[in-house]
Amino acid sequence: MQTTATPTHCPYCALQCGMNLTPAPDGTVEVSERTDFPVNRGALCGKGRTAPAVLASTVRLTSPLVREGGALVPASWDEALDRIAEGLRRTRTEYGPDGVGVFGGGGLTNEKAYTLGKFARVVLGTSQIDYNGRFCMSSAAAAGIKAFGLDRGLPFPLEDIPKTGCVILVGSNLAETMPPSLRFLTELKENGGTLIVIDPRRTKTAEQADLHLAPRPGTDLALALGLLHLVIAEGRVDEEYVRERTVGWEDARAAAMAHWPEYVERITGVSVPELRETVRMFCAPESAMVLTARGPEQQSKGTDTVGAWINLCLATGRAGRPLSGYGCLTGQGNGQGGREHGQKADQLPGYRKLDDPAARRHVAEVWGVDPDSLPGPGRSAYELLDALGTDIRSLLLMASNPVVSAPRAAHIEERIKSLDFLAVCDVVLSETAALADVVLPVTQWAEETGTTTNLEGRVLLRRQAITPPDGARSDLEVLHELAARLGVEKGFPTDPEEIFEELRRASAGGPADYSGITYRRLVEENGVFWPCPAVAPEPSGPVDGLTGAEDGAGDPGAQRSAAGHPASTETGDTAGLAHPGTARLFLDRFATPDGRARFVPVSHRAIAEEPDDEYPVLLTTGRVVAQYQSGAQTRRVAELNAAAPGPFVELHPRLAARLGAAEGDPVAVVSRRGRAVAPARITNTIRPDTVFMPFHWPGEGRANSLTNPALDPTSRMPEFKACAVRLEAVRP
Repeated sequence: MQTTATPTHCPYCALQCGMNLTPAPDGTVEVSERTDFPVNRGALCGKGRTAPAVLASTVRLTSPLVREGGALVPASWDEALDRIAEGLRRTRTEYGPDGVGVFGGGGLTNEKAYTLGKFARVVLGTSQIDYNGRFCMSSAAAAGIKAFGLDRGLPFPLEDIPKTGCVILVGSNLAETMPPSLRFLTELKENGGTLIVIDPRRTKTAEQADLHLAPRPGTDLALALGLLHLVIAEGRVDEEYVRERTVGWEDARAAAMAHWPEYVERITGVSVPELRETVRMFCAPESAMVLTARGPEQQSKGTDTVGAWINLCLATGRAGRPLSGYGCLTGQGNGQGGREHGQKADQLPGYRKLDDPAARRHVAEVWGVDPDSLPGPGRSAYELLDALGTDIRSLLLMASNPVVSAPRAAHIEERIKSLDFLAVCDVVLSETAALADVVLPVTQWAEETGTTTNLEGRVLLRRQAITPPDGARSDLEVLHELAARLGVEKGFPTDPEEIFEELRRASAGGPADYSGITYRRLVEENGVFWPCPAVAPEPSGPVDGLTGAEDGAGDPGAQRSAAGHPASTETGDTAGLAHPGTARLFLDRFATPDGRARFVPVSHRAIAEEPDDEYPVLLTTGRVVAQYQSGAQTRRVAELNAAAPGPFVELHPRLAARLGAAEGDPVAVVSRRGRAVAPARITNTIRPDTVFMPFHWPGEGRANSLTNPALDPTSRMPEFKACAVRLEAVRP
């Protein structure tokens, strides 16, 4: 048995913290610090420290399951795969290719995401594929593409944050969602910088702020426009920058001027003096950043909201300059890479558009198929789930748990139950997997090698540290076996490095160009930032010693910046051959045809469902530090459950008094879509007109039974962050 430490990365959030894994004689796996990785420098949160607990055979699935007589019973791999192939084949025959849906996850490696997208389009011929990353940062992605011509979560490394002069953090509670990253904000303040946190709750992150603004949920768009109005009125626009590096300013200026401070105060609840102080703090230093997360993004106007914050950066010259810019804090572990390489309904590998004829020709050539055989764009995530059992009759689902995580979850649960056939690949028997006709037990992060792309756009190599149990197989093996059973014998290898080599070719020349990245470089350079075109040939054979080999100490963040355009051909001196990767985007030009950023004029509009007499309170949702996403894995870890044992309803003392609820009393939260019951947590750190629920739990306390699936017209993001509810006391 291997007993040496393997350097790898955490399976959870988009920080992808570095860690060392060492198998212990008793069969457990020990986690130790890995200080060479610059994102976390050895620090880990409780989820990262306890991640190996889910590897235990008592926690995870170790045998395929098939439904017999209404119950899931163990089966052989051949029987389970045969059943899936037959179920998918039968649906395609009866309803056509689009009768089959595919739903993926932001936790899949780049190799898996790429192969899943290829499987859907080449083997199944279906357009109906999307993934839960649509619920993560699709609004920020859409706004970034409109403004900059390119979407990458952060256009700079995290290490730049402590060196800037001011950070506005919008709708993010890093202290609980990404605890190791909080040090960058602490160092910012130690260096003399200032922190402004915008959140309707006074979170642990907001407690670190120099200024905390608590707007009414769903009003972030008005807030950003009000700040831009003041920038204009107070003469703080960087006129030279706007003239030389942007287009569209006049229309955006006119839209912002319609949002005067007193009007914005009435909408948001943020006072005019607070608005003015925010503008002063943001504009005073030479450099500043705006970072957004799910708060402003998970809205039916999320794209416009992010666009308004980008406009603020552009008007003040805070984008495409050192230590300045707009960035999005991606949530899921591989939320960035997952959409870059083919899981999204409208995209092909390399972040190419599926309806672009040139993109179709390029990818089809790599895949060895006719471009005309590739289906067009399909439904977005919620729309796909909503069509289950009607237009979509069978579903192959990997690494997602929509029974808990989707908006209007009770409805989605019914749609899943109405399917003719459901196959799920997962590590544990999630609430969604429990409804399946076939469940396949797949390998986990520590049991396989593959790449992920973190929130900085840094491509990383997770390395296999332990041998998986006999009953588990990789998702790549599953897709290989299913493709063969469905008549496609070639094109679906099981070796992740072989797949990555194909991904490099498929992404070459695209916005997310990985063609200059190899497994060897990822080991030697501790990750490589994309875009990274292949400017010269380089060795690309298998990397020796992937298991247990120490990463090189090189930090791509320390390399000089590339020009910032996806087609940049700047070369570094890495072995005299390879592009160095692009740690910092847009310093010379934006990724638009003329190299200029685009202002996009936007105006405030109400959330899709405002409070009224029947539903007078606003609900917002989010995470707690000890659980992750739908909780399918973290709820199986004793230490994490002890810290966060179940759901709760956070409400202000005034609201609790009107309801007659005391701390810990059961409270029912009711929306037009459903009802959830959880204990009251009474605190003055939340607005009196707002309640908060975490979304990690199923059953009676399922927060997403309440949430509104109203979609952003561009990103198709549901409005998780604001909906109208009423509260009811639950009497014994």
